[in-house]
Amino acid sequence: MLRFFLKSISLYCLIMCIGCNQPDNTVESNKLKSDLVDTYIKNAKDKKSSIEERKQNLEKAYTIYSTLEDNTFKIEKIQEISIEYYALKDFDSYKDMNEKALKLSTSIGDSLNMAQSHFFIGLYYRRSQLDIAFKNFHEADKIYSSIDPQKYNPKDYALDHGKALIDIARIQQRTKDYNESEATTIKAIKKFELAENILHLPLCYTNLGILAKYQERYEESVGYHQKAIEYAKGANTEVLQTLISLNNIGTVYKSQQKYEKAKESYHKALSYTEFLSKNPRRHSLLLDNLAYVNFLSKDTADIPDLFYKALRIRDSIDDQNGIATNTLHLAEYYQSIHQDSIAKLYAEQSKDVSLELQKNEELLKVYQLLSKVSDSKEGLGYAHQYIALNDSLIKEERLFRDKFARIQFETDEIVEENQQISRENQILIIAILGLTALFLLGYIIFRQQQSNKELLFAQTQQESNEEIYRLLLNQQIKLEEGRQMEQQRMSEELHDGVLGRLFGVRLSLDGINQRANDGFTETRNKYIDELKSIEKEIRLISHDLGAETLPSDVAYIDAVENLIKDLCEVHKIKFEFNNDEDIDWEGIDDQKKVNFFRILQESMQNIFKHAHADHIKINFEYVDSTINLTILDDGIGFKTNKVKKGIGLKNITSRVSQMNGEVQFLSNEDMGTTVSVHVPIEVKVEEVY
Repeated sequence: MLRFFLKSISLYCLIMCIGCNQPDNTVESNKLKSDLVDTYIKNAKDKKSSIEERKQNLEKAYTIYSTLEDNTFKIEKIQEISIEYYALKDFDSYKDMNEKALKLSTSIGDSLNMAQSHFFIGLYYRRSQLDIAFKNFHEADKIYSSIDPQKYNPKDYALDHGKALIDIARIQQRTKDYNESEATTIKAIKKFELAENILHLPLCYTNLGILAKYQERYEESVGYHQKAIEYAKGANTEVLQTLISLNNIGTVYKSQQKYEKAKESYHKALSYTEFLSKNPRRHSLLLDNLAYVNFLSKDTADIPDLFYKALRIRDSIDDQNGIATNTLHLAEYYQSIHQDSIAKLYAEQSKDVSLELQKNEELLKVYQLLSKVSDSKEGLGYAHQYIALNDSLIKEERLFRDKFARIQFETDEIVEENQQISRENQILIIAILGLTALFLLGYIIFRQQQSNKELLFAQTQQESNEEIYRLLLNQQIKLEEGRQMEQQRMSEELHDGVLGRLFGVRLSLDGINQRANDGFTETRNKYIDELKSIEKEIRLISHDLGAETLPSDVAYIDAVENLIKDLCEVHKIKFEFNNDEDIDWEGIDDQKKVNFFRILQESMQNIFKHAHADHIKINFEYVDSTINLTILDDGIGFKTNKVKKGIGLKNITSRVSQMNGEVQFLSNEDMGTTVSVHVPIEVKVEEVY
């Protein structure tokens, strides 16, 4: 903005000189400034110009605007500039302009523009921070409600008042304050009727329809959506509103499990082919909803083709919100036909998108589904995530409702007091204040009772969640114990049984060789060498099975050193191992220790198979809350920019990623190889009571 301000400084100085040198021509000077502002705003509206050029015109308009006198005209001009910034999707500049307008209108006591500025600021925050948006919309409502009808005709600002009210109602609906949202929507309808403007009535009746559905008043809901269609007839948005209402009607019937009526509504909406061809987002929504109703009604003739058709459209326009829902529906479908692997694939895709967009309702369904189609360990994790998210959402909704109720209650109390002071004498005011105090006392008692009920419910729910968690944990512990016992048994069978028998056979063949001098000695030596090779392979398999979990009765670093020693002895390679004494292995998460163990094991296997090394050096170091693992060998190396990563390197990379760490593979031909792993470690601080 400063750059374009400098470009306009000469014009600014010229205007200032006119104002200073010709005091008798103040009116003409103001008119010149006004005309310049209007010209720049008009140029900014020209869609043939580039975005940058249009913004330059707005900045020039603001430069002239700053020289105008502080009055209503100046406020209206900056609001016009802000609206054009909004059209250009420069939302931060839009907010800045309206904050300036609010400050100016407050300083000169312009109530209507104060309310309008609060409304515009509310629109900015409506996309991200509902509480701030609600506060600004409610401030606008408060100002409109307190305006003296003798000073301004209520009909003149009824339209703007209605817009603020319907935005309040929509936020109340989103935060599940259904009764308040319904009451506020009815107030908005009355304002639009007073303004003789029916363009916003479809939005009002759509909101009433949604509220009625949530409250299971299904027939009323359908009636409201049909009213929205009727009020939209003849308007530019007729087709769009019709499609919105038909989709909502289908959703109502779906909630009632009247699937044939729901399909009829969706098919009717899909018949607007010309409009939908230009509106792929709406088209894909209707296709997905129709497919889901078919799935629920077990009409699988077009399933899953309809789901995939909707998903292709959403992928083509990068409709992330739609993709989150679409992939969840596909996951539900594949789970229903017992194809759990495909169901898990789509559920995880929906989970990733929903996490990014913070679509909590989809996330709850995804976690619930993943807990069913995943293995026991993963399923337990998803069950925990479901419980945690559900609890946090309940708490968040309660906090939102309390916050909005507090804002609304405080505002309504102020408006009521102002109205009473203007209408009643001092005695009546005292009486009203007494009644208000009684009302507040009753309200506090009522809220306390409600809070006690909510607390009791929360406690009961927490106890149920703890019981579920305990059962799931016990089941997981039993499964893990069984798996470890079976691995231990297999390890012992291989080591004590098969390996012992092979060793006995080899000793027998050695004894025969010592006694025999015939020509078969060379052949028997060949078989003895083969038996030794088999013994080594079985010993390694036994070692891997036995090391699947780290033994609790052996120090971690001892287990690591034993692994290195055993493997290097088998493969006849020299090794050097160093461990930094500053590393507190007992305080490190068990999962991280297992990951380090596996990374070390995988790296050494790669060295034995491919490096042809004579010496290995392994170091654990602790630097700046980070554990650094370095594995060096003097083998043949490889070119890191040419080699295709195998499953071993991918496994190492995956385990490091799970620990939020970094890994580097440094090597060159005939120069050896270095694997360098860096993992940040959280320092546990003991709480002091």
